[in-house]
Amino acid sequence: MKKIALISSLSAVAVLSACSTAPVKQAGPATPALQTVGVPASLKAPAGEVLAFQMAATGVQIYDCKVNKEAAKKFEWVFRAPEAELYASHDSSNAKLGKHYAGPSWEANDGSKVLAEVVAKADSPDTSAIPWLLLKTKSTSGSGTFSKVTSIQRVVTVGGKAPLSGCSDFQIGAETRTPYKATYYFFTAK
Repeated sequence: MKKIALISSLSAVAVLSACSTAPVKQAGPATPALQTVGVPASLKAPAGEVLAFQMAATGVQIYDCKVNKEAAKKFEWVFRAPEAELYASHDSSNAKLGKHYAGPSWEANDGSKVLAEVVAKADSPDTSAIPWLLLKTKSTSGSGTFSKVTSIQRVVTVGGKAPLSGCSDFQIGAETRTPYKATYYFFTAK
């Protein structure tokens, strides 16, 4: 049964390899970014916040096979965490700026971190991709890149969804990693 998860992951890699995302303007944490993608009204950053910078993420969305909470005889892939590297753009020649992991958390190479929580979701225009999100900062640490972030948008998503095949009782506790890409817009107070 682990073959199913592996095949799903390999299929997703092939899809990501063939896909491209909307261009992300080169912008480092010290350079103001231009928002190049329109977002639904429900994902707009709160009044009084401005776009400070953006980063491109390339990595995986991690899912575990668990018993469905509403139906004991059904099993499903349940999202556990992201695991991604952060760059100035989706150009693989860019230097790594940080990482994105469970929390959800973002950590810059300078040691600063932001922990956030989802406050709104919208379906991606790409139906095979994970949703777009608006996240609100719960806490920050350090005095660098992420120290003043107040909100985050996840947009221009590619891939990342749980396998369509579902999972079975033979796979309880199994993990699958689905490749994804996204652009993250980081906002700060004016």
